[in-house]
Amino acid sequence: MAKASTLEQARAAKAKVTKLVGKHPDVNGIGIALIGEGYGVKVNLVEGLLADQVPREIDGVPVWVETVGRIAKRGRGG
Repeated sequence: MAKASTLEQARAAKAKVTKLVGKHPDVNGIGIALIGEGYGVKVNLVEGLLADQVPREIDGVPVWVETVGRIAKRGRGG
């Protein structure tokens, strides 16, 4: 069983993921998330076309890719 990643390891992996795919127009968010019993990197995509190009692990840190669609600002209700 793989050892859970620390927050510091996840931050380092996030920087690498950002360098790899952060400027791609289908990426609408890269963050750190709890994955299993440790930390990992979460990549949100507009479309799933880039999903196969994002590594599932960087330096032992898991990377979770999810197609979430466009993110738009919500209007105030009322």
